[in-house]
Amino acid sequence: MNKTKSPKTLDEAYQIVLDELLEMFLKKHKDYGKGNILSIKELGIAFRVAEKIERLKNLYMKQDAPANESIEETWEDIATYAIIAVLYKRGWFEKLEVK
Repeated sequence: MNKTKSPKTLDEAYQIVLDELLEMFLKKHKDYGKGNILSIKELGIAFRVAEKIERLKNLYMKQDAPANESIEETWEDIATYAIIAVLYKRGWFEKLEVK
């Protein structure tokens, strides 16, 4: 992940974040595979996003530094789950494999 790069435009910044999300997705996909998503389907993805939102709310209200996953990492997880949900909705997550 290249969090030190300084983009010159908003679309370049957006692409940097997308590249970081893809890198994180591929690492986690290698560890977890598809089974955890395919077993919980869209509702399960929504529950996982809801859990991440609750975590964010708690961290923001407490204003303590998180002991584990950072606030930014939590947002990245939410974004990744959102992309997975779109892939699932389109039938791509179930049918396609990582190259």
